Amino acid sequence: MHLHDFWFLLIAVLWTGYFFLEGFDFGIGVLTKLLARDRTERRVLINTIGPVWDGNEVWLITAAGATFAAFPDWYATLFSGFYLPLLAILVCLIVRGVAFEYRHKRSGERWQRNWEHAIFWCSLLPAFLWGVIFANIVRGVPIGPDKNFTGTLADLFGPYAILGGFLTLVLFTFHGAVFAALKTVGDIRARARSRATVLGMTSGVLAVAFLGWTQAESGNGRSMAALITAVVALAAALVVNHYGREGWAFACSGVAVAAVFALVFLALFPDVMPSSANPAWSLTAADAASSPYTLKIMTWVAVPMTPLIIAYQAWTYWVFRKRIGTQHIPAPAAH
Repeated sequence: MHLHDFWFLLIAVLWTGYFFLEGFDFGIGVLTKLLARDRTERRVLINTIGPVWDGNEVWLITAAGATFAAFPDWYATLFSGFYLPLLAILVCLIVRGVAFEYRHKRSGERWQRNWEHAIFWCSLLPAFLWGVIFANIVRGVPIGPDKNFTGTLADLFGPYAILGGFLTLVLFTFHGAVFAALKTVGDIRARARSRATVLGMTSGVLAVAFLGWTQAESGNGRSMAALITAVVALAAALVVNHYGREGWAFACSGVAVAAVFALVFLALFPDVMPSSANPAWSLTAADAASSPYTLKIMTWVAVPMTPLIIAYQAWTYWVFRKRIGTQHIPAPAAH
């Protein structure tokens, strides 16, 4: 395996890990409006991800940084061509983080309601836009012979990309509903399981449509295996969720999320940014990579550090593994 192939694989793992983790806390943010019935239940949902949401976003920084260092041409074309959607995601992540930290600083109803709106919309929009972006990456966008994006914003929102956006939005919300059922007790736990059933079935329909379309246009034998894995994992998640096995349901929904993005990267390789204007102008992993010396130095750093980071984050989830419910939320102070 060439070093640029290894780094394509590692970047695929980093992006997939990001969506596995950030996917369910995007889902929790959306569910603050779709599942919670009152402010106390919204606090329960937010507290399920309170200790981990910022750690999940570290994966985004690592994935973007690795893309920049290992494939500078890919990074330059991607971040310039997708500038406005990526800027919208960045603004949402900033506002969402501020909302988590500032929502409880004052007890006023209007103050908390506004921050709750921010959490909802700044979870929903990135969950949709990430699907749009990665759908465009795998299908291809207008790229000229100088490796520059030559299209417009409207080119990024075709039917295929919008379908990809709805898939990630619903799939992440399903992943979040399963996580909510895993992390809560009482009535909200039962309703999370019920909502997960509806979201899971909707995700299945969207996944078959989007992944089938992707496979037909760009797929191969490896991506077909990922497609089958995604569909089977979604079906398994629905079955075990029905029987109240939330831990297994969360594992299966996570496998489904990972398989969806694995299919994207498997269908994409050896390209990193296909050109819809002329296939000869597509960026490949070999052409877009940094020098072999740069990749070698990065490999010596990444190989020992990546398992340590994964182990630390797994330990964090273990420490904060207990369930919470409305009975754990203190009553608001009297004035």
